[in-house]
Amino acid sequence: MADDVVENFRPTSGRIMGVIALAMVAAVVLIGLLDREQGFPPVVMWAALCVGVVVWAAMLRPRLWVTTSDVVMRNMFSTVWVPLVAVEQVVVRQVVALKAGDQRFVSPSVGKSWRQTLKSSKEPKPGATQSYPAFVEERLHQLTEEARAKSGVKLLSDEQLALADGVRRSWAWPEIAVLVVTFVGFVVALII
Repeated sequence: MADDVVENFRPTSGRIMGVIALAMVAAVVLIGLLDREQGFPPVVMWAALCVGVVVWAAMLRPRLWVTTSDVVMRNMFSTVWVPLVAVEQVVVRQVVALKAGDQRFVSPSVGKSWRQTLKSSKEPKPGATQSYPAFVEERLHQLTEEARAKSGVKLLSDEQLALADGVRRSWAWPEIAVLVVTFVGFVVALII
């Protein structure tokens, strides 16, 4: 059953640096392949490919969105679906953190810089107009409250705790497989 996306939150950090890093990885591999005599040795190319996979997974893959029934957090190597009605607490600091039941779920897709986090801890509760991460936090609060009100589930009730068992996780097998292959390639090139 596919849920409709209610809100898609844009990532707040790492995009530009991630694209630059991937371009550098591509340049290293391309130079290594095209210039066999003066280019980079295979161990450097395999290391660059390994770094490229980690950059992709850490900086470009993470996303956060809300469907009609779940908060979806796509992280480095997994995607987590947390039922909206099960979310007890939402906090956006350097990462987004959700609490559902006795579990805590974290996503680096939206977050405040270290300076913003320090500044917001000294000020009263930030309004949604102060920064995009504050808007995301406020919007997630609204969406979870609306979902609880619609379903008649009270905050911190036994019913909400039971709904936290509905959390699903799927692993990003393509990224994991490519990381393993590139790391094995690096080790083999290092030994040879």
